[in-house]
Amino acid sequence: MIAIVDGGSTKCDWVILDHQADFFSRTLTTGFNPNIINVENIPSELEGNTELAGLKFKIKHVFFYGSGCGIEENRQKVSTAFSQFFTNANIHVHEDLTAAAYSAYRGKPAIVCILGTGSNSCYFDGKDIRLELPSLGFLIGDDGSGCALGKTLVKDYFMKKLPPDLHAEFHQEYHLEIDELIKNMYHNPRANAYLADFSRFIAERKHHPYLQHMVYEELKNYFYYQVIAYPESRSAEINFIGSIAFFYEEVLRAAAAEFHLNVGMIVQKPIDNLVDYHKTYIIPDL
Repeated sequence: MIAIVDGGSTKCDWVILDHQADFFSRTLTTGFNPNIINVENIPSELEGNTELAGLKFKIKHVFFYGSGCGIEENRQKVSTAFSQFFTNANIHVHEDLTAAAYSAYRGKPAIVCILGTGSNSCYFDGKDIRLELPSLGFLIGDDGSGCALGKTLVKDYFMKKLPPDLHAEFHQEYHLEIDELIKNMYHNPRANAYLADFSRFIAERKHHPYLQHMVYEELKNYFYYQVIAYPESRSAEINFIGSIAFFYEEVLRAAAAEFHLNVGMIVQKPIDNLVDYHKTYIIPDL
């Protein structure tokens, strides 16, 4: 059996294939970003998933594509943790950008972008992935992401920049105090996911003019910092993976137009496309 995993900072989507590479099952776990969790807890988290616990000795290959796995040290940590649970499997750990590139591949080179809890970008020609820019993490990077939007919203609330109607609605929904915010930002290993969760408030009111402008400016930041540095940005199709790109497609395309960029496909959840890519290009060679 084969497990294919799209691992974000918040959650991981799992698809299990049988020995003939046909669909067997799917499940969800929490996110396993090694930059924000203790990887030693991964085996126990996996054990808590009934589906995976029942299949762990039958799975022979695990293809894990995760946030925070862009450096070798982190990939090794995750691989070691998975090996302790899937004791009969070959573990393949790659960064989430690789999953995005595979999921968005349509037979021609393209710039591939992630816009979910965090954000990133790369250029994929069908064979090689090229990164022009580093991932700076949620403290000073992740432009355009759910985390970035959540930070802006919370800042505007406490600094009294929100319009009166939005300020009242935010207060009514969260009753957020500054002590609670500081505690969760600086003493929470999943601070990025905590901040990104506030972007739900924006999504539910995305047609409000103030919030439309907020999203538009943040997506402009994304293109400015993470896309136009690619020499191919003016000519290649730019494909997107992630919930933020999906929920704000109209605003995203408008922001791209300001930079004269061509947005192609937008995929909310890449797991199904990722499985198809493995069936076509990877599993036949196992």
